[in-house]
Amino acid sequence: MESTIGIPCQQCSTEGITMLTSSSEIPYFGEYTQITLCCDNCGWKHTDFIPSEGVLPGFWSLEIDESDKLDARVVRSSSCTVRIPEVEIEVFPGSSSSGFITNIEGLINRFIDAIGTIVRGANGDPDDDGEEEALALLEKLDNVKSGLESVTIELLDPRGRSQIVHDQADRRELEQDEADALQIGFDIPITEQP
Repeated sequence: MESTIGIPCQQCSTEGITMLTSSSEIPYFGEYTQITLCCDNCGWKHTDFIPSEGVLPGFWSLEIDESDKLDARVVRSSSCTVRIPEVEIEVFPGSSSSGFITNIEGLINRFIDAIGTIVRGANGDPDDDGEEEALALLEKLDNVKSGLESVTIELLDPRGRSQIVHDQADRRELEQDEADALQIGFDIPITEQP
């Protein structure tokens, strides 16, 4: 379903962005509604996934200690923080954060791409002490993908829309103080249709 909603674009402030919604069954996850907001003026786009069933703020984790776990499916909503505690890296949701569906390997590749961008930007800077650390992170993440090292992937979602699908994934409800400490990112306005 496509409709125009009366909120301003997050990038250019143009009124009347387009909202596309569709509901479908995602294998092993259940029924979700995908909501995409688009601005025809500047091209801004935001996507999120909302489960049909009500859920509580959630914490999901999976230790990646076997290569088959790289195939575990991940739904990451725009309100989800992703952590790899062993290497002390995490990604917080921001105003342009979008939801996505991938697997653990795809999630690790996103970290590798982001760290690689930082390293390429720092090349040649003699005052940048973080380059060695970033290269060590890249090596560790490559080793995880090769099965040589293990890490834990954690999803912390105060809206409870994210999850890891694997029989060894752990899930618990976030404590209120944990949920309160998390960033949420852009909030898609859910409106009643006339």
